[in-house]
Amino acid sequence: MHFPVKRFFSYYRPYLSLFLSVLACALIVSTVTLIFPLLVRYITKEVLAGDLSSALSEVYWIGGFMLFLVVVQNTGNYFVDYKGHEIGVRMESDMRSELFAHMQKLSFSFYDKEKTGKLMSRITNDLLLLSELYHHGPEDYVKYFVRFIGAFIILLLINAPLTIAVFCFLPILGVFALYFNKILNKTLRRNKERIGDINAQVEDSLSGIRVVKSFANEQIEMDKFNRENDRFLDSRKKTYKAEAYFYNGAETFIQLITITVVIFGSASIVNKTLDLADLITFLLYINFMIEPIQKLTHMSTQFQEGITGFQRFMEIMNLKPAIENKPDALDLSEVRGEIEFKDVTFRYEEHLDNVFVDMSLHIQQGEYIALVGPSGAGKTTLCSLIPRFYDVTKGNVLLDGINVRDIELQSLRKTIGIVQQDVYLFVGTVMENICYGNPIASEKEVIAAAQHANAHNFIMKLPNGYQSEIGQRGVTLSGGQKQRLSIARVFLKNPAILILDEATSALDNESESIVKESLELLAKGRTTIVIAHRLSTIRNAERIIVLTEDGIIEQGTHDALLARNGAFAQLYSKQFEFQV
Repeated sequence: MHFPVKRFFSYYRPYLSLFLSVLACALIVSTVTLIFPLLVRYITKEVLAGDLSSALSEVYWIGGFMLFLVVVQNTGNYFVDYKGHEIGVRMESDMRSELFAHMQKLSFSFYDKEKTGKLMSRITNDLLLLSELYHHGPEDYVKYFVRFIGAFIILLLINAPLTIAVFCFLPILGVFALYFNKILNKTLRRNKERIGDINAQVEDSLSGIRVVKSFANEQIEMDKFNRENDRFLDSRKKTYKAEAYFYNGAETFIQLITITVVIFGSASIVNKTLDLADLITFLLYINFMIEPIQKLTHMSTQFQEGITGFQRFMEIMNLKPAIENKPDALDLSEVRGEIEFKDVTFRYEEHLDNVFVDMSLHIQQGEYIALVGPSGAGKTTLCSLIPRFYDVTKGNVLLDGINVRDIELQSLRKTIGIVQQDVYLFVGTVMENICYGNPIASEKEVIAAAQHANAHNFIMKLPNGYQSEIGQRGVTLSGGQKQRLSIARVFLKNPAILILDEATSALDNESESIVKESLELLAKGRTTIVIAHRLSTIRNAERIIVLTEDGIIEQGTHDALLARNGAFAQLYSKQFEFQV
């Protein structure tokens, strides 16, 4: 995968002045660090070797200067550590917002294939590790590069042959590091995939915890979790094995460098080409050469984790939504609600079979129609084409004579209200959930919508009325109460087109009666499409469309279709017999 270097560094742009200040401080700190051994060398080689009567005064002056350097060094380190981390977390926050915003744009087809837990891992764990790279990466590399180059130049000035002998080890160490970096990159990427699998398993199991407990299948869930956990453990073990080879190999090279300096440095003293003060200084600066190598080898894991995190971030950011606005998309001002499917062919993926082939259907403004047929016939899919949750493979869907692909997406979807069987309520209050239909609605409008949806009375019986918390997915409410809140939400939206997707099929008779009354009120004056499971609930439909795998095979009123004694009559008869 090509690494987008320009994009990687672009996230520094909003904080460039602060970032450069951090790098400047890192440069100062590294320079100050290089001065200390030179001062020690000066004291041992010049001050103490000269006139001792005045040496103590000079040592005090140098000691005072060293204390000043300590203050500069620690102040710089504080600034680098504090502000550097601040830059990292700000960039992490920016990227998380950008990633979440991009996820909001991605189409249904993306979420059909992706697991929520894996996406959560990308938006949390990956970016957390990336934040550390953004902070420590440039700062540490500048700091250790300056120390390494500075130490190397000073060592050359002290004893060039010994310095070159030490330097010969470094290319071998570099090749060794590159080889193991590739291995670490693969293992760390696999780790991220495995932790994503664990997150997906946890999210799946905990979301369905009531089903798990009702079937007493806790052990099955534990087995599934342990399977993913063991895969993650195996992946981590491989990572640590590669790290052990890497770090211990690097440590061996470093020890060889130290041994080389001690042996050849001692030989140089014997041959009088090096004095003891220079050897001590040499050993101190060798440590400054070795420390960057040690740190950089240990940083390699952080570097690889950050890079793989960025690559996974870019994998999502590079995805284009399957459904986007045209450059000249229309913004609807008024919608009548006339819908037409013209020779529509649709399939979800290229390799899958067609759901529809050359299907046509015309729905008049304000018409109340019902879609019926066996499961898998494509009733919900057909309705999903109107708000462009998916695009047709061939043909056109028209709204008031305008191709829906020519309409601005938000403008299109604001005209359509959907009430589904599986109601989704967000964590928060009753008021917040109803306001989802119109975030700028007044409290009076929210209460009116709740009254229309037959929800006001039960809301007022809750502990805090409209300010009552309802828990995740409305767990504290009954099925009928949740459905009425979803209807209130659509009342507040006030759409021209209404889609009811088996909105009462999961309710008991009493709840269904209340909800049905609300839905009939909601449907007044709107183009309404009902996907019906209980055929007895669509007697009042102006037209019933019978949809099968072969397309539309019948349409007409309830009584007319029963009298025809065709497919609808058979479906009705079977359902009636089953209910009896």
